[in-house]
Amino acid sequence: MSAKPRDVFLQLINGVVDDRLDGLADLYAEETDVRHPFATPDRPPLLSRADVREHFTFADGLRPEFTRRVVDLVLHDGADPEVVVAEFSYEFTYPDGKVFLMPAVMVMRVRDGKIVESHDYFDPIRGARARGALPDLAAGLAVN
Repeated sequence: MSAKPRDVFLQLINGVVDDRLDGLADLYAEETDVRHPFATPDRPPLLSRADVREHFTFADGLRPEFTRRVVDLVLHDGADPEVVVAEFSYEFTYPDGKVFLMPAVMVMRVRDGKIVESHDYFDPIRGARARGALPDLAAGLAVN
């Protein structure tokens, strides 16, 4: 029996929080459709497992020194048994004790235990602030 959508979501989010990015692409189908509608600047969708693997490899290089955990997690099973909606916040804690929250919503479709579609809504301003990358975000916005 294949993993349920909520179980696959939990594997994904726990891998992100535990900084185990290298195996996360295996949670996705070979052909997938992952979109980040709030990404700033705009990013094209990730349409394959290889795209997702590259995304996680790139993200691994952006990690400043902090711990991350998920707080306020609420999972909603969709009327469609392949769909789960997750509401949560990433909580980033830095060595100096400063804490940032980044609210998120993910709408994920899982078929045969693999993610075939995901819309990931993260606040790009809070994300850039948490990574110390606000100047990069501003520069990216200035490009036409």
